[in-house]
Amino acid sequence: MNKLQKINLAVLALALMSQYACQQPGKQRTGSTDSSEVQPAVISEAVQFDSDDPAIWINKEDPSKSLVLGTDKDENGALYVFDLQGKIVKDKVVRNLKRPNNVDLAYGLMLNGKPTDIAITTERFTHKLRIFSLPDMKAVDNGGIPVFEGETGTDYRDLMGIAIYTAPTGKMYAIVGRKNGPKDGYLWQYLLEDNGQGQVKATLVRKFGEYSGKKEIEAIAVDNELGYVYYSDEQTGVRQYYADPEKGNKQLALFATSGFAEDHEGISIYKLTDSTGYILVSDQGANRFQIFSREGTKGNPYAHQLLKTVPVAARQSDGSDVVNVPLNDTFKNGLFVAMSDDKTFHFYRWEDIAGKELKIKK
Repeated sequence: MNKLQKINLAVLALALMSQYACQQPGKQRTGSTDSSEVQPAVISEAVQFDSDDPAIWINKEDPSKSLVLGTDKDENGALYVFDLQGKIVKDKVVRNLKRPNNVDLAYGLMLNGKPTDIAITTERFTHKLRIFSLPDMKAVDNGGIPVFEGETGTDYRDLMGIAIYTAPTGKMYAIVGRKNGPKDGYLWQYLLEDNGQGQVKATLVRKFGEYSGKKEIEAIAVDNELGYVYYSDEQTGVRQYYADPEKGNKQLALFATSGFAEDHEGISIYKLTDSTGYILVSDQGANRFQIFSREGTKGNPYAHQLLKTVPVAARQSDGSDVVNVPLNDTFKNGLFVAMSDDKTFHFYRWEDIAGKELKIKK
């Protein structure tokens, strides 16, 4: 073998090693492998069965120790916990959940007289909400909270979506979706409170939400500051309602009705101020996110204009979450997490998603 051949082999070996490192779960990525797609800074370690939906918990004392939760959707599934390097935090993973679907979290529910951060996942096969305190991931649901009680239709009790609304009064509500339901009243909303023993109880306060009947409703997101709830009516669009049950059940908007390749999926909200920002919606079949204005237009707060479409490396993304605060040296302007169907979650820098077209919270 001559000198030139040895050099070429060495170059090839380095290229293959670099590509392998970029594809390994839990590794940080340093460059794009496809110029047409935004690449994640980190890919999480893989879950065992089927990754589905993430939620980001901010450690307010030390943001670099924030956590990413993610569901593993199987009859013997789990609620995984990752650090910001995408590594599984093994002692916090909740296992033996019966097909956990979506997850959301909130800060400061009063339990035993103390503000407690909580994570809620929907356990489809038991028809229960499972609730855990953060960051210790201890159950605070007295074994699980049954929902959609009394429903008898096919799949009417099979839980899917979950979002938590925290009202200005401090009241906290779980808004729950399912695999199938009626054309009106598809979502049920529950008030969350201490049951007097430091465990969470849930009281049904309303049934609301139109449904096209085309497929299902899974992705739900709440805007606490503006008081809205959004949900993806798959293959139809994104519907908007008031999150406060006392403001009624009138639909405020139906947007994102065209230009989607297949299913409307995960919804997340990046906040520039208390009233401005962006709504990101997964265009699942096209492996991209369509981004809409959060605040609407000057004359119509419910007219959410399409601002940008972002192709991403995550495949067939069901769920996503985003935060707008600096977390560490990798995520200096916020973190966007999207599920990918290779059993992982992709961690993106907000500035990579924003590009030149969107703003970064100052």
